[in-house]
Amino acid sequence: MSSDRWYKNEPSDNVWWLDTDDIIGEFIFSFDREKKFNLFADYPARLTPRERQLFDAENPFWKDFFKDRK
Repeated sequence: MSSDRWYKNEPSDNVWWLDTDDIIGEFIFSFDREKKFNLFADYPARLTPRERQLFDAENPFWKDFFKDRK
């Protein structure tokens, strides 16, 4: 995996994204930079209701993309 280069899309965001430009199709995110989630494998099943609420509010594209997942 790439080096631990975390960033936020907006300074006020709760979601941190891991820079994985060297790995095609991998989207890793976290709320605390400790517990990592793989967007395609873990969303929404591994998120708490609060984490999902925060994620969805900050990432409407992904919320819509995965709208069929319950």
